[in-house]
Amino acid sequence: MKTKPATLILCCFIFFFSCNSPYTPKERGYFRIDFPERSYQVFNDPGYPYTFEYPTYGKITRDSAFFEDNPDNPYWINLDFPRFNGRVYLSYKSIGGSSVYKVKTENGYKDSLVRNTFDGLRDEAYRMTFKHTLKASGIIDSAFKTANGIPGMYFKVEGNAATSRQFYVTDSLRHFLRGALYFDTAPNSDSLSIVSDFLETDMRHLIETLKWK
Repeated sequence: MKTKPATLILCCFIFFFSCNSPYTPKERGYFRIDFPERSYQVFNDPGYPYTFEYPTYGKITRDSAFFEDNPDNPYWINLDFPRFNGRVYLSYKSIGGSSVYKVKTENGYKDSLVRNTFDGLRDEAYRMTFKHTLKASGIIDSAFKTANGIPGMYFKVEGNAATSRQFYVTDSLRHFLRGALYFDTAPNSDSLSIVSDFLETDMRHLIETLKWK
């Protein structure tokens, strides 16, 4: 069976242009995340020096270890978000009280009792945030004062740092509370930014509703 010249030319024409068509790669996608409807409940456990509102899809747990340090204060808690593998670490220290720090010596690390001052706790909060500078593409700090008259500082850490949001609130005289958002996954700002933005609203709600006892 013979192939007609016109058919042969048409096939060659299609083949030539299909091979030279520009290739457009697909953009990298991520799983769709369905966020819950916002609603809040009150944390006001007896004995704690603070109270605030937190999301109903969050869970308060007592902290038995804060990163590499043992808690020297019974008022350290976590706000867990199991749905997002996220956690806000909340560490409280009383100004004028004492904290135990690990000090490196020739014979290894030893506990050292240090008196908490406002300047010392503020500097520590900055130090804990800016230690992520190597992975962060930028750190934006902004001072605020809540409707309850409580001042503080909010940090937005951009890039692929282990934490994306941190803050501290204080009355500069008695109370100092620090918060830090972490995820139990490899840092990736492209996939986690939408979750960080969602939880940022809840963190700011916690800050705005915070009251000292």
